[in-house]
Amino acid sequence: MSSITTSAPAERAGAVTLKGKPFTLIGPQLRPGDRAPDFHVTAQDLSTVTLADGRGKLRIFSVVPSLDTPVCDAQTRRFNEEAAKLPGVEVWTFSMDLPFAQKRWCAAAGLSQVKTLSDHRDASFGSAYGCLIKELRLLSRAIFVVDAQDTLRHVESVGEVATHPNYDAALSAVRQLA
Repeated sequence: MSSITTSAPAERAGAVTLKGKPFTLIGPQLRPGDRAPDFHVTAQDLSTVTLADGRGKLRIFSVVPSLDTPVCDAQTRRFNEEAAKLPGVEVWTFSMDLPFAQKRWCAAAGLSQVKTLSDHRDASFGSAYGCLIKELRLLSRAIFVVDAQDTLRHVESVGEVATHPNYDAALSAVRQLA
């Protein structure tokens, strides 16, 4: 019988700030060209969603701390608007918000182009993608463009969580792949 040893995800102290205060990110520092890590998160209907659920499709993974904050709200609305102009591209928004809160927020905002996914159960996505803020158990702001073969083609980890990502860079990467 063999035993499997797993190690705790790497920690990167001071890797991100929130209003200038440094925080620790848990997980790897991913780069374009890396294989997209698997995860399991919860959809609004409480079903489990994994990386494999989007295989064969071009995806934008938009990562936000909470939909109920101004920058997260704006980021999600922006990608919802852009998704309507990008046929064949799926936008998945990840946060620690409960699926019920995500469903309520989407209904109130009138959004239909993005799929909101909750990482609240075990922080599987945040740990795998290096965007789990250890001290807050929230996700940091990030953007990942994942191609149809599950390879990362664009990666942005926003250094100051309270600021917007570079929307144009992410959308440019998507348009080059579409």
